[in-house]
Amino acid sequence: MLHETEMGGFFQRQLAVYVEYHRDPRNTAMHVVGILLLFTGAVLPLTLVKLPLLGFNVSLAVILALPVLIYWLLLDAALGLGILAVSIVLFSVATTIAAQVSTATMWAIFATLVVLGLAAQTIGHKVFEGREASLFTFPSHLLLGPMFVMAKLFIALGFRRDLAAILAPLPANSLSTR
Repeated sequence: MLHETEMGGFFQRQLAVYVEYHRDPRNTAMHVVGILLLFTGAVLPLTLVKLPLLGFNVSLAVILALPVLIYWLLLDAALGLGILAVSIVLFSVATTIAAQVSTATMWAIFATLVVLGLAAQTIGHKVFEGREASLFTFPSHLLLGPMFVMAKLFIALGFRRDLAAILAPLPANSLSTR
């Protein structure tokens, strides 16, 4: 297993490549919306399936998300904890929705959330960045999106100055030349 400093360096190198596809602040905003919608939509039907784990009934959504949550914690503990906190809220929202609506309505909500989430991502890249999503070139970027968004939030709140230089947006005058 890699030491924390090795994981931190690995994460910063991955983030430096990821950010080249996500310089426009409007694209970043679209990613916030898209990631929240996609995550909630993806876990929605999985919250209905409960499995016994360590004496508790745990949703399949949580079980399937655990490896990714652990990966994010290993990449960067602070950002990983932030994502974990948001994930708990989104798991709760998805569980509440699934428990309150019919199966047909749940699947309609799932489809709507996924379509809107993908649309937000596509608009962010096509309209604001003027290029394809990095996911097509670097499939691992699927896992970096939430870390990128959380890093942006931490920086906006005055934390993680070590990541601020890597994630700096393009100057406003360069956005108008696109």
